[in-house]
Amino acid sequence: MSAVIGWDIGGAHLKAARAEGGRIVAAVQVASPLRLGLARLAQAFGEAKARMGMSERHAITMTGELADTFVSRGEGVRALTAAALDALAPVSVGVYAGRAGFVAPEQADAHVGDIASANWYASASLVGRKLGGALFMDMGSTTTDIVPVANGAVAARGYSDAERLASGELVYTGLVRSFLMASAERAPFNGRWCGLIGENFANMADVHRILGTLPEDADQMGTADGREKTVEASRARLARMVGADAGDADADAWTALAQWFAEAQLRAVTDGALLVLSQGTLPRDAPIVVAGAGATVLWEVARRLGRRTLAFDDLIDAEPGARAAVSTCAPAAAVALLASF
Repeated sequence: MSAVIGWDIGGAHLKAARAEGGRIVAAVQVASPLRLGLARLAQAFGEAKARMGMSERHAITMTGELADTFVSRGEGVRALTAAALDALAPVSVGVYAGRAGFVAPEQADAHVGDIASANWYASASLVGRKLGGALFMDMGSTTTDIVPVANGAVAARGYSDAERLASGELVYTGLVRSFLMASAERAPFNGRWCGLIGENFANMADVHRILGTLPEDADQMGTADGREKTVEASRARLARMVGADAGDADADAWTALAQWFAEAQLRAVTDGALLVLSQGTLPRDAPIVVAGAGATVLWEVARRLGRRTLAFDDLIDAEPGARAAVSTCAPAAAVALLASF
């Protein structure tokens, strides 16, 4: 049976999904922070290939071109395309260029604007094929995509990251890597508003770990201080954000502070969704489709918006053992399936 492996090359993770006969049979996420260089990406490709097996074709999409490893997005697209070719040779590789479809690797330089950070377009396009109309939302480790899909096609106002940030279709908050210092200027603590220290002392993974809402294996990055991934260590990191030590308050106080940061994240995503919905592109009965490591957060956003909600992985045919990973690896699964049509 013909197989296609889809790859999503991010700034922090490499994701892969294997499609056979239009069915996702395996999916995996491997930590590969590009700040550590392309050698780490090559290693991640090796780890993922060992789990994905051989295939007749590969399809790649990316967001990693934005990493400060590269001086420009164009350099990033060229470097990541070359890295994928090196890792996947000699099998045929198609590069996903979003609105331009798939292009050959040698055409990548002419389609930088279409290729750069187009992974969301693949997922939303697949939703359009399945449902016709919906609001697609995908919260990953770092960002949240909010994409209207109408009449079977992507109906986003923005395409580049800059355009999507302006339209509310890209919200820079994620389940794991988002810095707390970037999420708010102050927080309620000890009965008063406390300004936050502008240092990367803690992130959203700490918040969700304290609250017990961090899915297993969602946090594949190192902690801000290099210490343990335990509730106690997360409380200590969170305390630093308000200039305190964990021993300065009890566990309930740190849980309450974590709840406030989680609520701030919910509000940011809900505001983005309301802005996108205000475009009037979608009817009131259009569902919300959620995906990503932060899908549970998005279910709550959808509840607040009062819309019917569907899981991305329920829209596609997938092996039971792969279904849980399909949501986290939605763009990789999407490009694998789009390349199969």
